[in-house]
Amino acid sequence: MGSCCTPDNSCSTTETGAVAVADGTTTVYAVSGMTCGHCRTAITKSVSALDGVISVDVDVAGGLVTVTTGGEPDDAAIAAAVDDAGYELTGRA
Repeated sequence: MGSCCTPDNSCSTTETGAVAVADGTTTVYAVSGMTCGHCRTAITKSVSALDGVISVDVDVAGGLVTVTTGGEPDDAAIAAAVDDAGYELTGRA
């Protein structure tokens, strides 16, 4: 009886955290010039520094960068961050 969970098994104490993640927008971009782990680190660091970016996942082999943002992504800012890291964002994948 002393559980924090509601009858439908959702926990009211963590609900706000889950909502913030659910509101995220995930966008996949094609990036050329990536060849190794250093590329992954450089792009992750550069794109992660942008306002509104929640997470960055770099697939070097596939040439893809997945960016999760709090709202609609700013494609121009993300492209500039990728360019600053020394790579070319060629568009959405």
